[in-house]
This record gives sequence, structure tokens and C-alpha cells, in this order.
Amino acid sequence: MVVHEEGEIMQTEQDPTMELSMCKGGHLACADCRVEHPGNQRQCQKCEHGGGFDVQNTSVDAVLSSVRVECPHEGCGLYVTYHKLVDHQSVCPLAPCKCLMPVCGNEGPPPVLSHHISTVHPMPVHRIQYGKAIQLQVPLSEPQLLLFAEEDGHTFFLVGGVLDISAPIAMSVVCIRAGASPLPHYVAKLRANGLPGEPKGRTNTVKVEMEVTSSRDPGDVTVQELTFFTVPPKLLARAKLVSLHIQIDKLTS
Repeated sequence: MVVHEEGEIMQTEQDPTMELSMCKGGHLACADCRVEHPGNQRQCQKCEHGGGFDVQNTSVDAVLSSVRVECPHEGCGLYVTYHKLVDHQSVCPLAPCKCLMPVCGNEGPPPVLSHHISTVHPMPVHRIQYGKAIQLQVPLSEPQLLLFAEEDGHTFFLVGGVLDISAPIAMSVVCIRAGASPLPHYVAKLRANGLPGEPKGRTNTVKVEMEVTSSRDPGDVTVQELTFFTVPPKLLARAKLVSLHIQIDKLTS
């Protein structure tokens, strides 16, 4: 059935003799149900008995709320109701994200973007499994790397920065994606070990557990905006490396 603008008459395929029109109140009415008043021929009985004109167009709303459209992000393929499309696009796992290199300007879904970063710039990429720690030697001169999770294809960016405190380096982790809703969420566990020392060869260790922030523009996120992890000078190796253990846990509830 096709709905015409208000006041226009249409015929249904089922009954070619039935004439329907839409009044200003957004109601569909046949010719018998319209109240004919001089100068106000578009008022139906529902409006006549107190419905009024300043109401929602319930007929059109019902149609629109049942319409499903495909997410425009390449590779997503999800169909959502029309009025929820904007909300879905804001958290779609394949929403375009920006390259973290400020002079680049490249954008793409996270799996494509991580490949771009590692091949074009390039930046070290380490494959991880959720719930399992990996040990890395992170140089103070370039404390940036990518962690690629094979399970769901998400990419995490190790953010490093220098603060105006005695610690030479601060670190945090960002998930490159549009948003953290819906699930999953992620938790990062970072631990830095110093060189074995006295007494009895004990090693100084600092560690932290933090919720991972999600961002579609990771290059614009500074470590000061996040929950960060500081490494004191005595934990640094002679080559100015941080012996860092990183573990990402995936939370689905």
C-alpha cells in the first residue's frame, strides 16, 4: 500500500473502490470516516473527537520502524532498523579508524588499518592471545608498537610518552576501534622488570592493571589522557630498554 501526502486520495489494490487519505494528525482514514467541515476537509473522526493535529505521524513511524537497512561500512553486512543505524555506525567493529601517524591521513577498518601501519610506516607488530602474557624489549626512543589479536582481529596500540616527573617513560594501551560498546571490553596488564640485583638476585618489578580505552583516532590520544604505567629509571636496562610483559584480557560480560 502506498501512502500519499496528506489530503491526497489513493486506492488500494485489494479494493479499488476504497479511497484512503491521510489527515494532518497523521491518521489514515477512508472516505466514510472523514468528517467534512467547511474549510477543514482533512479532519478524520479520530481528530474530531479530540485527537488534535499536533501529533506524531503514527502511520509513517510504524513503517519506518520496521525498515531495515544495511550498515554502509565495507565488510560489516549487518542489517539494522533505520532509526538505530546511527547508533550502530558509532560502534561498528568495521567503522573506519584513522592511522596513528599524524602526517598520514589514511583511514580504514581496523584489520586493514593495522596492515597499513605495519607495512607503510612501518611499526613493530606482535601477535597475542587473550589471557597470555608476552615479553617485549621496548626501546625508550620509540615506545610504540601494535598488538594484533588473532582471535577477533582487534589491534591494540602501545602508547608511550614522557611526563614531567622523575619516571623517564609512561605507557598505556589503546584499542583501535570505533567504541567500547557493545562488548567485548578489554583489560591490559603491564609489568616491567628491572635487572637482577642484591640481595639474593631479587628483581625489582612494577605492574599495573587497567581498562583499555577504545579510540578511532589513536594517534590523537596522549598517554596523559589514559590510565598509564610509569617505569622508574632503575628498572631500565643499560641499552635504555624496558623489559615489558603485556597481557590483554577479553571481557564478554
